[in-house]
Amino acid sequence: MTEPTSPSQPAHDADWWQTAVIYQIYPRAFADANGDGMGDLLGVVSRVDYLAALGVDAVWLSPFYPSALADGGYDVDDYRDVDPRIGTLADFDAMITALHGVDIKVLVDIVPNHSSNRHAWFVEALASPPGSPARQRYIFRDGEGPDGSQPPNDWQSLFGGSVWEPVGDGQWYFHLFAPEQPDLNWDDEEVREDFRTTLRFWADRGVDGFRVDVAHGLVKDLTTPYVPWPEIEMMQRDDGSHPLWDRDDLQLVYQDWRTVFDSYDPPRFAVAEASVHPSRRARYAATTSLGQAFNFAMQEAAWRPDSYRAVIEAGIADMVESGSTTTWLLGCHDTVRVASRYGLPVPADETPIEIARRWLLTDGTDPRCDSDLGLRRARAAILVLLALPGSVYVYQGDELGLAEVADLPRDALLDPMAFRSHGREKGRDGCRVPLPWTATGTSYGFGGEPTELPQPAWFADVAADVQASAADSTLSLYRRAIAARRDLLRGLATSEPALTLAEPAPDDLRFRRGGSWHCVTNFGVDPIPLPDGTVVVSSVALVDGLLPRDATAWVVSDEPAAS
Repeated sequence: MTEPTSPSQPAHDADWWQTAVIYQIYPRAFADANGDGMGDLLGVVSRVDYLAALGVDAVWLSPFYPSALADGGYDVDDYRDVDPRIGTLADFDAMITALHGVDIKVLVDIVPNHSSNRHAWFVEALASPPGSPARQRYIFRDGEGPDGSQPPNDWQSLFGGSVWEPVGDGQWYFHLFAPEQPDLNWDDEEVREDFRTTLRFWADRGVDGFRVDVAHGLVKDLTTPYVPWPEIEMMQRDDGSHPLWDRDDLQLVYQDWRTVFDSYDPPRFAVAEASVHPSRRARYAATTSLGQAFNFAMQEAAWRPDSYRAVIEAGIADMVESGSTTTWLLGCHDTVRVASRYGLPVPADETPIEIARRWLLTDGTDPRCDSDLGLRRARAAILVLLALPGSVYVYQGDELGLAEVADLPRDALLDPMAFRSHGREKGRDGCRVPLPWTATGTSYGFGGEPTELPQPAWFADVAADVQASAADSTLSLYRRAIAARRDLLRGLATSEPALTLAEPAPDDLRFRRGGSWHCVTNFGVDPIPLPDGTVVVSSVALVDGLLPRDATAWVVSDEPAAS
């Protein structure tokens, strides 16, 4: 199957993001330069050589703003400053300079749906009377009952419990996530103008792009009578009718942001975290909107050729509809690590993520995780993603093949999901444990102090310094594959098809980029033959020239395939 032609490599520097490999840094768990046990911006500076050697085109920084860390930094006290525990604006500037010095672009996380409850605006709102301009920046409503002591409706927060929190004067404020994260009112022009200022603030400091948190939120319909909770519990709709998510008029916000982005040379870009119906994802990726949207489907994909094929076909369709490139990712700061997900048995009617979240509740004991199999499949999977047209997002530590730290003790957990879900979730801390840089040391080279989320002893075996010198390590595989990808993309002409998928097969997945770059993945048991040509990279060693089970190889054929 041949898909329509699409951009295969940037025509100029302004389009760098269309085919970029972007590395997600969770700053407080990446590297600790001052030795206090928390990652910091100068820790990022200290690892610039590592990032350059990995070969990534850009880094995306999860929030580094002042925060009480009620939700891992996504509760923002000040959108235009750095948390003093992890640095200063001068440190941020030094980080930008260091990364740009090795030709690595920088994206920062923008959190527009909600601030923290410590934000100056919200402090002012609580000190102001009902109906005041200060409260208009957030979503306040009168409570039910004669004294307003009952919440306005029965809606539930995504982190558990009511979506409403009382303030003691008969009014309640709205929070889709934790109570420490009050939702902003995007019907208020002051809110909209303040975020224009924030975008310009970071773009003026050299930021190349933005990752937009909860991009499908922001604009809401809270007119009365309220829709009963059971009718809105299903988040994704294909018609923009949900009162809280993905409303049609939300795109007016992003069209306004596009004006800000395009005022820079080169234009800035943004990628939407938009958990929306697949038919509506292209709206966020349009050239008149943010420019790109996360396609989370590969995180949900089971290790089967039909599952992978369906995700790839949908991603290519997104490219055609939006006029932009799509994104591919296996993991992020919200998801059980791919090396663990792929080591768990997954029934046909469930996804690896669903199984993994239940597995976490047993501290990783039930069902049994085959860690070797999981890593083998994770290595094969990243080669599939890196061969696809579009951008690839890599979560920190996945290049080391890290498994989930599933047995974190309950008293060490930080994620509010663990506390507010009443035992239904263990939370996301297991993929946020600080990285192991060295095989020895108090915190495996992360910093000078033991880390707040405890690191497991097995980190010594997978530390970056161990893997850097091992040709067959996962880190070395990533380095080879990213370098080979860059070379192969350089050889593609923009007139060539974005992707040519081979006919479906029960045990393998094959596709071609351009005329000669083949990607072959063996999902079956028996080894399979590869196309004639040169094997550029393989996730495991070949056996008698054949590709073993749970493996991917790239082959460049000697003769271009006929169109």
